[in-house]
Formats: sequence, C-alpha cells, structure tokens
Amino acid sequence: MTRIAVAMSGGVDSAVAAALLVQAGYEVVGLTMDLWPAWVGAPDASSRTCCGITAVEDARAAARVLGIRHYVLNLREAFERAVIDYFCDEYAQGRTPNPCVACNQEIKFRVLLDKVVALGCEALATGHYARVAVDPQTGRHLLLRAVDPVKDQSYVLYGLTQAQLARVRFPVGDYTKPQVRGLAHRLGLPVADKPDSQEICFVPAGHYGELVAARRPEAGRPGPIVDRTGRQIGTHRGIGRYTVGQRRGLGVVTGEPVYVVAVDAPANRLVVGPACALAWRGVRVGRVNWIVPPPPPAAVTVRVRHAAAEVPATLHVRDDGRVGVRFATPQRAVAPGQAAVFYDGARVVGGGMIEAALDDEEETDHEHAH
Repeated sequence: MTRIAVAMSGGVDSAVAAALLVQAGYEVVGLTMDLWPAWVGAPDASSRTCCGITAVEDARAAARVLGIRHYVLNLREAFERAVIDYFCDEYAQGRTPNPCVACNQEIKFRVLLDKVVALGCEALATGHYARVAVDPQTGRHLLLRAVDPVKDQSYVLYGLTQAQLARVRFPVGDYTKPQVRGLAHRLGLPVADKPDSQEICFVPAGHYGELVAARRPEAGRPGPIVDRTGRQIGTHRGIGRYTVGQRRGLGVVTGEPVYVVAVDAPANRLVVGPACALAWRGVRVGRVNWIVPPPPPAAVTVRVRHAAAEVPATLHVRDDGRVGVRFATPQRAVAPGQAAVFYDGARVVGGGMIEAALDDEEETDHEHAH
C-alpha cells in the first residue's frame, strides 16, 4: 500500500485532504509542524493562526476520527531562521515580504518534504487549493490553479521545482471551499466549522511593526518622511512599520491624501506622494523559478499580490536571468519584496520576487535585447 504523509495544520482543508486520501486507499500518516516560537507566548483561544498549540490538538483530533497515525515535528528553529528572520530582514531593507511564500519554499516543501521522503513516504499532501498535472507532451509536472478561484493558492506555490511537484499532492484543489466543508461535516471531522486562519502565524496580534523593530532595531529608528522633491514633511516611526501604498499611520497633513511611494532603507526615510505616483508600468523580477520553460517575449497574466487580480502583461527574460514585466495597464502600489507570478491560462508558468519598478528606458532595452 502506498504511504502518503499529510501536513495537517489543524484546519479543515488539510483534514479533508487526509480524508480524501484515506478514501482513495492510501496509507496516510498525519504530520503537524510545531512552528510556534516560544518567545511569542501561547495563542489565546480566539487566535486564527495555523501553527499554535490549538492547531496541534485540532489536527490530532481529526487524525483520530480518520483512524490514522499522527506525529508532531518540532521545526521551530528552521522556521525561525527561514521565515521569521527573513520576514524581519526584508522589512529592515525596505521591502514587503510574503512569509507564506517563504514557509512553503523553505519549510513545507523542503525541510518537511525531505523528512517525509526519509520516512519512506511516496508523497507529501497538503490542504492547499491548487492542482498538479503532467504535460503529456513533455512529461513535465505542471502547477495549475485550483477549481475554486476564490481560494486558489497557486500564487504562493510558484517556487515548487519539478522534483518537488513530483512528490506533492493537493487533494482539495479539485473542490470548492463549500464542498470541502460539506465533506468535513459528512465525515464527522471536528474541524468542519473551524474558521480559516487569517493572521501571520508568528504575529498573532497583527502588529508586525513591533516584531520587526524588536528583532531589527535599525528598522525601528525614527527618520524623515519626504515628498517626491526631497522636502521633509514629517517623521516616521521606523521603516519596518511601513510598506509601499500605505496611507494610514503616516501622521502627515497635506492638502491631499499621500501614500508611501518608496521605502529608502539606506537613508532611513519614507518617500510619499499622491495616488498617481503609485502607478507602475512594469517591474523587474529576480530569483525566478520556471515551472515550464521560460517563454519568449509573450503575453501572460501576472499576479503581483496574493489577493490581487491577474493583469495582462508581457515578459522579457534578461541575460542575467531576471525578468522584465511590462503591464498592459499601470498597476497600483506594487511593493518590492512581493512575488510576481506568471500565468498562462490555468497554468503557472513561473514567478519570482519583485525587485524594483522599471522605467521606460529599461523596458525599451529589454525589448530590443529579446
């Protein structure tokens, strides 16, 4: 019998993923990662995070109902190094990180997957809303959007390699969220009505700026807020508390609403401007992972934030491996540090980290070069 491990987060999606595999006849082993940092303190009962003590208890209860073995793996040190330190470093350098992308790439599908393979399991399944398929012509594994467009999580999975895609399973990717909850009710799973986790798991109170300032004091130093001409119009409370596009909490009074246009970490300053200053025509993307071979200059759709709609764009692969992305229409408040993920229909072509806006000259150079 084929053995598959399921990363059980204590939520309904991973519990149903395990149930679907049990129904399909696999030997299923439930694994819950203990990622909760000791310095955060125990979460309260109302905390909607995915990594706390209550998550372990909920996962264990679901495994008991399904009749499968369940184990807890202590991955706190790896998580702190690969996700929390990364998160704080990015804010301290004026970028806006996505910790879920880092957790998927470094923890779930690297550290945990390696352990799963070492335990003799054929694959690792999770409760992600996404799908994996094989291209019949090339034999390459494909990452596809989930059936449920509202819950689709393919954006945070763009970093999966071919070797990883061959070992992962996303059983709930073919279902909508209401269908998943319906299955959980019919199976009598105790997490059937558990709310989805919505907070950054290691910032349960939602005040990430306090965490960054505590762990990276240089990101908590006050500094100037300047307009686009360089004139100081206020003082910020530490660059680790701000992101591109932010309006609230600036504490400056002008004749019109102003937004963070850029976070200048070397100068410890915020640059602010009107809403029109947030429109980006293109971006430069680095650390790119291609799930299918990179296309020639071609039209795709691009998502620049997890909750953002996909927009038509053209990709230009540079000689240094970076990608120039030109949007069909300017996009608002695109933040360096976020992921840009490229789609061709339902397929994820690839993606990478946004490094900077592109000006017209850079875009022209890329177009001539390719």
